[in-house]
Amino acid sequence: MGPPSGRGDADPVGQGAPHLTIRVDFGAAGSFGPGKARLLALIDEHGSIAAAGRIMRMSYRRAWLLVEEMNAMFANPLVASQHGGRAGGGATLSPLGRSVLAAYREIETASATACAGATAQLRDALAKTHED
Repeated sequence: MGPPSGRGDADPVGQGAPHLTIRVDFGAAGSFGPGKARLLALIDEHGSIAAAGRIMRMSYRRAWLLVEEMNAMFANPLVASQHGGRAGGGATLSPLGRSVLAAYREIETASATACAGATAQLRDALAKTHED
């Protein structure tokens, strides 16, 4: 019952084992949750904001706006990007980006572990019509 891997293979809501969805709210600074974590993980995996956006079925503009939002939210940018040219563009996670993603994954894992019993209790209480 661990957290989704962030690589595009997460169960859609309502399928598979119940799981927690964690969002960390920072007040006026914004929030960080599963969508932004997945975007960071995909940028790290593919080296491209555009590729990460395509995998998440969002426009490049939407992906870029989320990256800008995250970069502005933290003390230093989470994603560094190079503009296109002969060698093409690309994007990489900064050390802070990797650290933020790792901390978020740790929160997901610790939460899932701490709440496993209660999550199972809720699963067992579901109406039989909702079971796979």
